[in-house]
Amino acid sequence: MKEIEIPEVQAKDFQEHPMEKFLRMDRMPHIWCSSCGIGTVVTAFIAALEKSKINPDKVAVTSGIGCTGRVAGYLKLDSFHTTHGRPIPFATGLKLANPELKSVVISGDGDLVAIGGNHLIHAARRNMDITVICVNNFIYGMTGGQVAATTPLTAICSTSPYGNFEPPFNLPYLLDCCGAVYVARWTALDIRRLTNSIHEALNKRGFSFIEVIAPCSTLYARLNRLGTGLDIMKYYHDQSIIKHNADTRELNIDFQKPIVVGKFIDRERPTFLDAMNQRFKTVFGDKYELYGMVDEAQPECLLEGEGQ
Repeated sequence: MKEIEIPEVQAKDFQEHPMEKFLRMDRMPHIWCSSCGIGTVVTAFIAALEKSKINPDKVAVTSGIGCTGRVAGYLKLDSFHTTHGRPIPFATGLKLANPELKSVVISGDGDLVAIGGNHLIHAARRNMDITVICVNNFIYGMTGGQVAATTPLTAICSTSPYGNFEPPFNLPYLLDCCGAVYVARWTALDIRRLTNSIHEALNKRGFSFIEVIAPCSTLYARLNRLGTGLDIMKYYHDQSIIKHNADTRELNIDFQKPIVVGKFIDRERPTFLDAMNQRFKTVFGDKYELYGMVDEAQPECLLEGEGQ
């Protein structure tokens, strides 16, 4: 029998994946389930970051606890995997300590909206200059499938075996009311639109918020007999309605009903640092100008109580 010679494969023969430079390949494979939408969100974020031409050394990504909370650990950027519900205050601290940073939060609905809800509303109210990407899969995916603050009415979870009866948050409406300057919603199927939306948010000064509806086939779909991740993607295709500038009061998500997606809010208002600088400039006048604005150097007059 003739032996077949198998050519030796060298490392140089493999072509590097175009996104590999943004990923910590030593931590692969990732922990996310097959058909989970989080990987799609990471792909869209990296594509948007490249499109934005932002220096990666000037980007910091923060995430919390949960399935989406693992994103920070896989990105080859300055990244922080923080405590449950606290990625926004961490991201706020980074931005205030170094205003040149593009501070981004990528986490899940349980982390950002339930335990972290207080931080979410106040960061939007203050118009902190950070971008928040919330992956919403309607359930606590990592800890057993409990009902979440975004679970649609009548949906079954491990803690609502007869159907959820707690009214869920309408996230675009919540962030609109709190003062976010950019609010959008897409599904994990809308990869190009999501990429463009993240690109817009990264280049928007102030608090920007993007909700991404993503499948959880392991728990949410299984408990509610919705089929596979592919079935959920087909549902997104058939039941998503693009409606830019929609009234955010009308953006509730009902169980297995049409989902309105689009860009809903895009406005201007002073950021937290803008408002602080303007107020201190009014109070301290020339002394404040002398020491420089807060986003460049902390004025000693504020630390020592001068000019009061």
